[in-house]
Amino acid sequence: MTQLVRRRQFLAATAASTLFMSLGAQRQAWAATTHTVEMLNKHPENDRLRQVFFPRIITIEAGDTVSFVSVDKGHNSAIIDGMIPDGEEGWSGRISKDVSAEITKPGFYGYQCTPHASVGMVGLVIVKGDGMMDNLVAAQEVRQRGKAKKVWEEIWAEVEGMDLTA
Repeated sequence: MTQLVRRRQFLAATAASTLFMSLGAQRQAWAATTHTVEMLNKHPENDRLRQVFFPRIITIEAGDTVSFVSVDKGHNSAIIDGMIPDGEEGWSGRISKDVSAEITKPGFYGYQCTPHASVGMVGLVIVKGDGMMDNLVAAQEVRQRGKAKKVWEEIWAEVEGMDLTA
């Protein structure tokens, strides 16, 4: 009788463990979030800022999706060469078209509006998780041109002040 009880307890515990693990995986899938970045001619909170992504820095979890929404025509979102973790493909949207990217690998993803990069229309997606810092130095060392150089200095200064451990 004792062996039968132990066997039943073992089977029940195994079933509960399997169920718990599968629900945990489903919970992670359900927890994925879509974040919106607007492509704008004018910053919504500062009329002096033109040709912007809003917000220009976002922090997300691995598996989340970022949707770049073409609020104003003439913009796109495309990854900047060298500003993406190794092995990732990135994205390249068409002008005046929305584009979405599901980002699964932690790290720093620098992006730009192709026709407006030189006037500083750039942004950053920070994907939290193990290995997040692996491409930070490489991303920071990418050569920038025009006003984008100044905007990237501002972005990196802001990132430096962020708590990325939470």
